[in-house]
Amino acid sequence: MARFVYIARHAWAGQFGDPGYSDDSLRELEDEGAERYARVVQTLAERGFAPDLVATSPFTRCLQTAQLIARHTMHSPEVVTLESLVPGSDIQSLMDWTRKSNCEQVCWVGHAPDVTTMTAALVANGGANIRFAKGAIAAVRVDGPVDYGAGELYWHLTAKSLGL
Repeated sequence: MARFVYIARHAWAGQFGDPGYSDDSLRELEDEGAERYARVVQTLAERGFAPDLVATSPFTRCLQTAQLIARHTMHSPEVVTLESLVPGSDIQSLMDWTRKSNCEQVCWVGHAPDVTTMTAALVANGGANIRFAKGAIAAVRVDGPVDYGAGELYWHLTAKSLGL
């Protein structure tokens, strides 16, 4: 079964170390960043971006990003928080979870540099370096079980590349 795994870096959030957040996991998206990301998702949705399920880091900025994806895509997918997506992501457990989901299109929402590592694991068994700007999304096509090196990078887009 061919499926797509989308890997999304969270949208634009306040700066790391912002004194307004005593705990970095609570840092929220900037209003302008959320609006810009909604336009990114809407543009991609018009072109077929339609996850059936969204898995996200429980950190606030990722959860808000995942909710924007769910709100602006066709299937209004369920959003599930996974500890395996916190900074320092556990890729093996994420791939195991994705295989068990049995969905054709799954989106993982996480942090840099983990989103680079996740994408590289899927397309080159870790032997690739893919730059993820804030708000970037990659699509990896997998024609079999989701596993190391099993995917093909189908597209990788940023707001800037979309003219947004």
